[in-house]
Amino acid sequence: MLLNISYNRPDIKEKINAEVGKPFTLVERFRLNGTGSPKLHITSTSLDIHNLLVLDNNMNTCNIELRPKGIIIMFRSLLETFALVIPFYKLHLYKGKAREYSFYRDHYFIKVKAGDPSVHKFMMKILNYKAENAPTQVEDL
Repeated sequence: MLLNISYNRPDIKEKINAEVGKPFTLVERFRLNGTGSPKLHITSTSLDIHNLLVLDNNMNTCNIELRPKGIIIMFRSLLETFALVIPFYKLHLYKGKAREYSFYRDHYFIKVKAGDPSVHKFMMKILNYKAENAPTQVEDL
C-alpha cells in the first residue's frame, strides 16, 4: 500500500503497524545491527510511483526500514514523504544482473541501484529475517 506519511496521523500509523508490525525496540535494533538501509538510488518504478517522483527535479532516492512483519520503502517527492508498505508475505525481492535490486508488491515495484557492499549486506539481512520469521502456514497470518 502506498501512503503519504508526511503528517502525524494516527490512522495512518495504525494501518502501517497492522500491516508490518510496530518498529523494533532499541535492544532489538542493536541485536540486528540496525534496521535501516543506506541511501538507495531509484532506477525504475511502477507508474503510480513514477508519477509522484517526476513532480520535482531532485535525485530519486529512497531508504528501507525493516519491521517485524515486513519492510517500508520511503521516498520523497516535492515536500511530501511517501511509504510503500510491503508485508513479508507479499514481498518479492529480486537481484538483477546489473547490480540492481527489485522490490515488488502487487502492482507496485521499485528498482534500486546496489553499488555499495553495505547495500548487499542489508538485502541479505532482509532475506534472512524474512526466512526466519515469515509464517509457514496460512493460520499463522
